[in-house]
This record gives sequence, C-alpha cells and structure tokens, in this order.
Amino acid sequence: MIPRILGATIRQAAQKMPVVAVTGPRQSGKSTLVRQIFPEHAYSNLEDMEQRSFAKQDPKGFLKNLGAYGIIDEIQYTPDLLSYIQVTVDKEQLPGQYIISGSQNLLLMEQVAQSLAGRVSIFNLLPFSLEEIQHTPFALQDYENYLLKGFYPRIYDRDLNATDWLLDYIQTYVERDLRQVMNVGNLGAFRQFLEICAGRIGQLVNFSDIGSLIGISYQTVKQWISVLQTSFIIHLLRPYHQNFNKRIVKTPKLYFYDTGLACALLNLRSTEDVNRHFAKGALFENFVINEVLKNHLNRNLYPGHYFWHAAGSHEIDLLLHKGGRLLPVEIKSSRTIASHFFDSLHYFQSLSGAASEDSFLIYGGEERQQRSIATVLSWRDLGVIPL
Repeated sequence: MIPRILGATIRQAAQKMPVVAVTGPRQSGKSTLVRQIFPEHAYSNLEDMEQRSFAKQDPKGFLKNLGAYGIIDEIQYTPDLLSYIQVTVDKEQLPGQYIISGSQNLLLMEQVAQSLAGRVSIFNLLPFSLEEIQHTPFALQDYENYLLKGFYPRIYDRDLNATDWLLDYIQTYVERDLRQVMNVGNLGAFRQFLEICAGRIGQLVNFSDIGSLIGISYQTVKQWISVLQTSFIIHLLRPYHQNFNKRIVKTPKLYFYDTGLACALLNLRSTEDVNRHFAKGALFENFVINEVLKNHLNRNLYPGHYFWHAAGSHEIDLLLHKGGRLLPVEIKSSRTIASHFFDSLHYFQSLSGAASEDSFLIYGGEERQQRSIATVLSWRDLGVIPL
C-alpha cells in the first residue's frame, strides 16, 4: 500500500477535534486511508442501503450501535445525521470520536461546516500525488504516461487498464452520482458537455460558447459546471485580482482534478495519442497545477492559487500568493528550454516586484537550473516549490 502524506495530519487532528471530515473524489482512497489510520473504530458505509435506512430512520440508534468511536463513510447520503453527531460529541467530548467521509465537495462541506462548526477538522484527499508515487514500484518513466493514466489509486493497486477503468468511472458518475446532485434530463448532452470540457483544459470558461455547441442555455452550462466542481471532476482556477495598472482577464480557467479522466474523454489511449494531440500542452499544465495543489492539500495548506493574464499580453500559468509573497510559475511541456519561455516571468516581475528566487519555470525535461530570472525545475521536482 502506498502511504498517503495526508495521513499524519489527519491523525494529529483526531487527537484534538471530536470530528474529522475527509472529502474528495470517488475512489481517491478516502475509505482505505481512514480505516488504516483508525483500525479500532467501528465502520459503517452509507452506500449500503440497510445502513443508510438505519441512519435515516433512527439516527440516535445508529450512532449508539456504532459505539463510542466510529467511521461513517459516504455521509452525504444522510446529511441530517450531522446534527445528531453534534449532540453526541458535545455530550461526550471525545477527541477523534467520529471520522466522516464523503464524495461531494461543496454541498457536503457546507452542511458539515454549519452543523459541526468548531467541532470538526476538514481535509481534502485527491488521488495519488506524484510525490507519493514516484519513488515506488508504480512510478512511470515519462510524464505522458502520468497524463494518460492519471492518479486514481485503484488503477495502480490492481494494475488495471487505465483507459477502461476511467471510462467506467465516467459512466458510473454520469449514471449514478450525477443524479444525486441534480436532475439532468439529457444524459447524452451531459456526456458531450464533459468531452467539450476536456478539450478546453487551461482555457477561459465561456458559458455561452459551450452552450451553443450543445444546444443548452447559458444557465444550464453554469449549473453543470457547478455540478462538476461539487463532484470533484473539475476545478476552476481564478484570475489574480491585482491588475498592476494593466487591464486583466477576470474569467476563470477550467482544469480537471485528474488528467487521466480528461484523456479518456478525449479518446486518448496511448502516449503516442497524447503527443500528437492539440491539448498536450494544456494537459501538462493541468498536471503541474494539480500536483502543486496536492502538495498543499496533503499538508492542509491553503495558499492562494491563481493565474494572471494581462488582456492581449503576457500570462502567468500559476500564481501562488503565500504570506504576502507572489510566486509566479510558468509551465511548458517541452523537454528543451527556450529563451522565450522566460518572457512572461520577466514581464510579471517588472510589474509586480516578484523576486527571481520566488519565480519558477516548470518544463518537461530533466534538468534543474538556477537562472538569474527564475529557478528551472523538471516536472519531477515540483516539491521544490515552497509550500
């Protein structure tokens, strides 16, 4: 079993807080992790219809039956249970009493935050990070393999065909999970919508344009984007708000939480397909941004993640706002470094005053270099970026 970095932080939180909540995509390893950390806790999975019915019909009896310490998996199925958990932990005052998990990000966390304010530590567990996997027997040779295979644990643990598993994952999501969040009348149109999103990784979200391609309204596109965010399929990278006296883009960019899902939707089945595809650079950019995000979430850190784009001019692919410092990151899939790769970094430094030691170029090659304008890092060395 590949150790998860977030495990130590979750264990520490359970020594202080009565409730620990772990959310993330389906199959990201939440259940495996919490059961490994808390082997003495009783376990209930609310995907089991009998358990779910018990929790809904008799929440007090359900918690009593669980015992003093329990893990409650997929708690989004019975959100009313959270109020009863609150009463129990307030009465018994036991650290680490309940470990709850769920697969619907925004909806679940709003309910948890309201019902368990001051009583819960909340963590996000995404699929494997490169940091977790690259020094194991599961490590892959080239970044194109990671783009294609993605990072869902089951693919690695069971040595599965990645594309087949990911297509099944998408089908299950569309047919089952989606219907729990909202009523989508035309599942075929929604599948087409997913494919269009995969082809627009790293692009500004244009609701009207996407809607016109499928024949759905602007409002429907907004709703469906929200659903994909809630379900941990996509995330939106917001533009940095400070303009430095330049007119800036104010629309977010779209990225997938896992590039393997995007490749499956784009019908990419080999690294040769990836290398020939127009979206290769965007997929690499998505991969790097995800890895930086995972490195932070795995340590329960939340610096601001943005991009910056002066309209009609230069762009910074990823901008970290950390402790009053700005850390610009340029991302290039090329295996060789060209001088123009530094143009946007130089431009942004001249406007913002960002320091060269806080500036980074991530590329598809293998060397690490310390240039006068920025630190050049291989895609393998993303952990060097300050947390």
